Amino acid sequence: MIVSIASGKGGTGKTTVATNLALSLNKNVRFLDCDVEEPNSHIFIKPEITEKESIKVPIPEVNLAKCTYCGKCRDVCAYNAIAVAKSAILVFPSLCHSCGGCALVCPQKAIKEVDKEIGVIQIGKADEIEFVSGKLNIGEETATPLIKAVKKKIEDNKIVIIDAPPGTSCPVIESIKGSDYCILVTEPTPFGLNDLMLVVEVVRKLNIPFGVVINRADLGDNKTEEYCQKENIPILMKIPFKKEIAIAYSRGVPMVEAFPEYKKDFVNMFKIITKGGVI
Repeated sequence: MIVSIASGKGGTGKTTVATNLALSLNKNVRFLDCDVEEPNSHIFIKPEITEKESIKVPIPEVNLAKCTYCGKCRDVCAYNAIAVAKSAILVFPSLCHSCGGCALVCPQKAIKEVDKEIGVIQIGKADEIEFVSGKLNIGEETATPLIKAVKKKIEDNKIVIIDAPPGTSCPVIESIKGSDYCILVTEPTPFGLNDLMLVVEVVRKLNIPFGVVINRADLGDNKTEEYCQKENIPILMKIPFKKEIAIAYSRGVPMVEAFPEYKKDFVNMFKIITKGGVI
């Protein structure tokens, strides 16, 4: 079973829910950190990293001796990654989406593709949890190819927990698509509700069953709960605002380690998910 954890905005507690769910289940779990621009789940799971993989994507390289500056490569590029003048051609690797179109349409066969590293995958283990995390190189524009590489580590015979990036952009969609269930983490604030509504639209478009976890549930107002009731969205769990939880978090201590009584709540939430999120 593949369970992804997402949120419409950062700071709602998405990684808290993802890591504590994994630690509560512990056995037969493979954890994928797809928040490749800011991966931090390792702080709480504390895996021993045993393997690293360099992830590369192809980008165009132009042989100027063959190039006639016809501009067909520029015209086919939807991302403006190639600029052509009468006697000059420029390639902008940060804009390239590695589609290979420029090499295909070049009549002189002056373009070949060369590998460019965009990041790394780290693989390790913490107790019974198998851990995979992607880390995008600084300055890279596109996280999606690295997320695809991380998701290739999914194993069908395991419980897969995916910590998705925040927001509703392409990296989020790439992370959660194909999931059997998506947990949406929010907070009871106007910003939290607004962004929850946005990510609800995304998971509905992708036709993924989902439910909501309300973090810091005793702060703010009741509008988030009212919205969920109106939209028939199951509230899977409420996590209270506690200073002690925040202190443990700041020290890299998982909630279920600092407060073991919460482990049964995460296990119960998973049982609800396996039944389709029906409470």
